[in-house]
Amino acid sequence: MRPPAVQVEDLAFAYPDGTQVLYGVTLAVGRGERVAVLGPNGAGKTTLALHLVGALGAVAGGRGAGRIRIDGVPVERRALPEVRRRVGLVFQDPDDQLFMPTVADDVAFGPRNLGLRGPDLRERVAEALDAVGMAAHATRPPHHLSLGERRRVAVATVLAMRPSVLVLDEPTSNLDPASRRELADVLVRLDVTILMVTHDLPWALQLCPRAVVMDAGRVVADGRTRELLADRELLATHRLELPYGFDPLSVPGA
Repeated sequence: MRPPAVQVEDLAFAYPDGTQVLYGVTLAVGRGERVAVLGPNGAGKTTLALHLVGALGAVAGGRGAGRIRIDGVPVERRALPEVRRRVGLVFQDPDDQLFMPTVADDVAFGPRNLGLRGPDLRERVAEALDAVGMAAHATRPPHHLSLGERRRVAVATVLAMRPSVLVLDEPTSNLDPASRRELADVLVRLDVTILMVTHDLPWALQLCPRAVVMDAGRVVADGRTRELLADRELLATHRLELPYGFDPLSVPGA
């Protein structure tokens, strides 16, 4: 049997100053699943996301325990190049990922560092930009784009590496409704496993059949998104709020 796309076992982590952030997180995400990671500020959601690409743990000088595997590959120092080919992280602020003169240059940056050149590199860039609907903007400077467009280009920079797992940190932050819809249209078409950290509960319901709730560094609930969002006591206990009047049970197909 093939291993899960993401497997986290008893993950604990404290920053170098001694602040404990994760307390024994265990989570398995199957291939092709779309899973929302919900929880209040300070729950440990982003810290978990950073662990999946090996950006924390021993690399950051912190103290931790537990194991993480991506497609069966252990997330540890010697395997980081392979891990980072398999899992891509899209940051909350796209300007943290876009720094080249043009959109195409930004999308080409990762594959070029893998040694791709010429037609193979151009094909990889075109493929990623087509996937996010930004092919027509390939020659534009990223800072000339809207926030929604920059966020889709940030997704393209990760897709150009052809990952099997896509991790998104607050992907709808500061987006207008049209940009949220355009990004959702992109994500539902992707043939990858998606783990999405978000405070946007209706958007989580729209995109992710399954959700995980974290609080105080622990997983406190894991189940169907619709059922978790309909649990008023669960939401209140963990400081999660739906928009006024929003009924998750009334959303068709969720």
